[in-house]
Amino acid sequence: MKNIGLLSTRISGTDGVSHEIEKWAAILERNGYTCFYCAGAIDRSAERSHIIDEAHFKHPDIVKINKGVFGKSTRPREITHLIHSMAAHLRQELSRFIHTFNIDCIIAENTLSIPMNIPLGIAMTELIAETGIPTLAHHHDFAWERDRFLVNAAGDYIQMSFPPALQHMLHVVINSLAQTSLSHRRGVTSTIIPNTFDFGMPPKPASASVKESLRKEAGIGPDEYFILQPTRIVPRKCIERSIDLVSGLSGAGRKLVISHPSGDEGDEYQKKLQEYADMRGVNLIFIDHIVSPGRMASKERPFTIGDVYQAADLVTYPSAYEGFGNAFLEAVYFRKPILMNRYPVFIADIEPKGFDLCLIDGFITGGTVRQVESIVGDPDRLARMTDMNYDLAREHFSYERLEDLLMGVMRSFRPRSPA
Repeated sequence: MKNIGLLSTRISGTDGVSHEIEKWAAILERNGYTCFYCAGAIDRSAERSHIIDEAHFKHPDIVKINKGVFGKSTRPREITHLIHSMAAHLRQELSRFIHTFNIDCIIAENTLSIPMNIPLGIAMTELIAETGIPTLAHHHDFAWERDRFLVNAAGDYIQMSFPPALQHMLHVVINSLAQTSLSHRRGVTSTIIPNTFDFGMPPKPASASVKESLRKEAGIGPDEYFILQPTRIVPRKCIERSIDLVSGLSGAGRKLVISHPSGDEGDEYQKKLQEYADMRGVNLIFIDHIVSPGRMASKERPFTIGDVYQAADLVTYPSAYEGFGNAFLEAVYFRKPILMNRYPVFIADIEPKGFDLCLIDGFITGGTVRQVESIVGDPDRLARMTDMNYDLAREHFSYERLEDLLMGVMRSFRPRSPA
């Protein structure tokens, strides 16, 4: 078993799933596997990629299906027909990918977890059931964890494929709460592999000129704090809490820098956020158009996400819910102080490790503002905090930890019997 097919709706950009695919591929490749990619959008090597337009959740027919089934109690017959016809087409394309690259094992990245593309989930489920190809389903979040999927007219398909319980599948989740809910709802066991970062390879310091240029582009004055919200603009990120912090933080110049775009949930939240920021007298600064979605900067996007972190004085991460917390790990990696909301997975899987953070329970208080000011204004306290956090993360959330867990799962697969 040497050729691995990584499947997703997209493998491109700065979203958490694409980042985790990159990390898993790095571990698999250094252990002798060869990784190939299949999705609706891919920014990996073209020689190892198979793009299926209909696999993307933004494909017009997928958008039509989602509008026809979510928030509804019944679905039109034409939507049912469209789901089946698209699933048949996708199954053919997936088969072509498997045969073209001689795929030995599939890693399904969230495509059998959350129903953003129902035909793709059906196609994969049927393909696995028909061929018995070894499949590892990597679950980042589930339908029952997202409010927008709870009322639907696709319960038959969700029960069938998100996720399926098939003989030839292994399941990986990213937190202990997901492990418990998956067991209760689908009756399947799973392995926990948390999100990780390469803490064994510390970041190279960004040059002073890069940081100065980025601060200038973002409109941050020399005497102002660079407060960074390093997430997509979606409601569960609760960015209004960051606005509340900035409005009371005297050294922030009433500016909040947001590094990512709105993502897959529309732009209504961004409009509402702008209204709230205007009311609080806070200037929202959007820099996603100058930040590269990959590791390398370009002429059009001259800064990397690493440059953004290194320019920041404080990272805000006030989410109501996260599957794990990539932005948390990134902020720790770049040795930045973090304002964190105590979301459920944080409480269950991260907080017990003993990280030194500025924590809130759903809202910003005057005490929160004073605590942040005392941290960012004290270089010695800042160094102790960020060094300790880095060491803890290296112990619990490193690539070496990922390698131990992932290779353990891969070794548990049995070769496929001849058809």
